[in-house]
Amino acid sequence: MASWVLSECGLRPLPRVYPKPRTGRPLLNSNPTKLRFSRTDLGNGSSLCLSSGILREKNWALRVSAPLRVQQVEEEEENKAGERVINGGGEFDPGAPPPFKLSDIREAIPKHCWVKDPWRSMGYVVRDVAVVFGLAAVAAYFNNWVVWPLYWFAQSTMFWALFVLGHDCGHGSFSSDPKLNSVLVIFCILQFWFHTMDEPWHVENDESWHPLSEKIYKTLDTATKKLRFTLPFPLLAYPIYLWNRSPGKQGSHFHPNSDLFVPNEKKDVITSTVCWTAMLALLVGLSFVIGPVQLLKLYGIPYLGNVMWLDLVTYLHHHGHEDKLPWYRGKEWSYLRGGLTTLDRDYGWINNIHHDIGTHVIHHLFPQIPHYHLIEATEAAKPVLGKYYREPKKSAPLPFHLLGDLIRSLKTDHYVSDVGDVVYYQTDPQLTGAEKS
Repeated sequence: MASWVLSECGLRPLPRVYPKPRTGRPLLNSNPTKLRFSRTDLGNGSSLCLSSGILREKNWALRVSAPLRVQQVEEEEENKAGERVINGGGEFDPGAPPPFKLSDIREAIPKHCWVKDPWRSMGYVVRDVAVVFGLAAVAAYFNNWVVWPLYWFAQSTMFWALFVLGHDCGHGSFSSDPKLNSVLVIFCILQFWFHTMDEPWHVENDESWHPLSEKIYKTLDTATKKLRFTLPFPLLAYPIYLWNRSPGKQGSHFHPNSDLFVPNEKKDVITSTVCWTAMLALLVGLSFVIGPVQLLKLYGIPYLGNVMWLDLVTYLHHHGHEDKLPWYRGKEWSYLRGGLTTLDRDYGWINNIHHDIGTHVIHHLFPQIPHYHLIEATEAAKPVLGKYYREPKKSAPLPFHLLGDLIRSLKTDHYVSDVGDVVYYQTDPQLTGAEKS
């Protein structure tokens, strides 16, 4: 059966390739039929074609730090009779292969949900930028300690909203123009985006809050474990991650020769680092104009709040559900199964402000869908997803309930077993003070 993928260029057949980790070196796989890649626009002005483990790239636009977007498509043959027991009756097993394919979900989503409107997207940029400067002007005008805390919360949320728009540019969902997407990545993301290819809910290859294996976890000293799982420190992890990645992984997002990147991305990483350095130089210059304390109040604290938003949202997309959810490795992992284990979240009044980033399942499966179509696309896909879609808890105007999910997860989700291809988080009783069972 032929496999096809929908991209900006229309429907294209999916060539057979070998999946590999992002090390910059081809890696053969003995089971090439499980993963499909398409030739697609990368969102940074490049076209990528993966075939038989070989990368070929053609440039036609400005290349900056917009992240690589490779459309991975699961052919999903695991539901053949006699191969695996599939959810169809009895107790639901979230770790079992689903009885539907990625193409089934795609077909359920209305065609207009795939259409990108650059004018509408730009309208969100203009809105967010106007609010950012308006908030700064109001705070600087009143300049008192009643206004500053309110400003810090509001402005950090707006910084995060701009980050989300830059994130969409990186995925190519902002517009179909790679040049526009590339330029706006720099403009929207205050801490510039450095990208690696990840595999969602893969124990080793995911890059977003992936679990530590038991072996790696046991190598951490007590202080590191406490910091990793004690608020507010996990919500300040993003800048540290950019420099050093996670425990057990090597490389830096600022180093062009890091194993995070393939050789032909070296210029992109250098461009990103230059832009980050220019932003830092601008902030230093502003500190001489308005004073370091005023800069800290206007930009520094809201930036830290933006980092906390980023870490909170990305963590809760992968953790904190009331039921234990599986992580995969080896032959059990697939793009579809990994994406289905992500979580949607309701942020109340914040949903519209940060561009419905809480509708994360469909975004994970189809990152090319614009954010303003994600809610409709999610509703259309629910009948296909069935129990594999976990309805988020309804939020009050402000999503304080999510802090409870965060705290509970930090107390229980510490590491996964070193063995097995379908694994679940385990708890370190010594860290929590609980007795071993």
